[in-house]
Amino acid sequence: MYDFANSAYTTVVITAVFGAYFVGAVAGNAAWATFAWTAALSISYAVILLTGPLIGAWADAHAAKKKLLLLTTVGCVAFTALLAFVGPGAVLLALVLVAVSNYFFGAGENVIAAFLPELADSQAMGRVSGWGWSFGYLGGLAALGICLAYIMASQGQPASHYVPVTMLITAVFFAVAATPTFMFLKERAVPQPAVHSPWARLAETMREAHRYRDLWRLLLCIIFYQAGITAVIALAAIYAEQAMKFTTQETITLILVVNITAAIGAFAFGYLQDSIGHVRALALTLVGWIVMVLIAGFSHSSFSFWIAANLAGLCMGSSQAAGRAVVGYLAPPARLAEFFGLWGLAVKAASIFGPLTYGAVTWIFAGNHRLGIFATGLYFVIGLALLLGIDVERGRRAALASA
Repeated sequence: MYDFANSAYTTVVITAVFGAYFVGAVAGNAAWATFAWTAALSISYAVILLTGPLIGAWADAHAAKKKLLLLTTVGCVAFTALLAFVGPGAVLLALVLVAVSNYFFGAGENVIAAFLPELADSQAMGRVSGWGWSFGYLGGLAALGICLAYIMASQGQPASHYVPVTMLITAVFFAVAATPTFMFLKERAVPQPAVHSPWARLAETMREAHRYRDLWRLLLCIIFYQAGITAVIALAAIYAEQAMKFTTQETITLILVVNITAAIGAFAFGYLQDSIGHVRALALTLVGWIVMVLIAGFSHSSFSFWIAANLAGLCMGSSQAAGRAVVGYLAPPARLAEFFGLWGLAVKAASIFGPLTYGAVTWIFAGNHRLGIFATGLYFVIGLALLLGIDVERGRRAALASA
């Protein structure tokens, strides 16, 4: 249920509504607007990158994942609601609130991922992770559908009228949908007293890195392919409106359909991953991403862009579910939160330079969004090349040997 709840934030705020609103209305389509948007997100991801492993290590040491999850949820909900006060010209306020709310979202994403191995055995992680991502996209679909209904009822009004209300809708949706998680999810971990400080625990992980070489290669792979994914998530609506000239309603309708595709992809690929193997399933999704970039970059019609967008949705759900499950499979059982903190570090490192690459290219090349998507597409190619050298069974044996 938590994936269902928190996806409202990333779908409405980051992907579908607020990003395009910031570029078009708050910043007035300034040449630097897309770069400023990506820079704010990159700063928040950088802070998550620095704090994620330490927070994870502290959670392991104190068996406090659920407490941390509550804190990050309250933070994200509160700062999302504050986005309702952003109007045209309030550039600094918008960037600060987005950066802070996105920090709480990303930190919570790390914490909830660490519960996965407690909820599923090694043979079912792909399916359970897929279920989580699938329900997540359905949650994003529900929240975005409510927002679209409000926007359609506000036809004739400027974006500054209806976008702030959608921020309040998103905050309330997140809070209400997350409540069952805190009512029913149990903290199954026990405190790990061997290491007295998160810093010492993280240092120990770094010293023993050679024992988990497949996990570390996977994390490097994730850095690159997630760079492309986060660029798509953060800039989908901006690309649709700036390059394809979609209206706000057309963009939201597109993303609604893409969320359905993503839910199907996450659900189906969870089973496929358990059936054909982690690496093969993930490789298949990365090939799909490369094809998507080519179609979107050369697209000049709404029909071909719809095809590219739905292919992105299919690959998005499946690749993210697959990556999270493989980390759970390769992580030492007694140090799950810590290694999921490192997974979060890899994802957030990617989130720093993925969208920022796109933003920098559009700024340098006079708003050329097609060149921006081609540049970020290179990250999928690099990720695929790194993936081919991973032996998940060897990595699993190393993880179990450390228990």
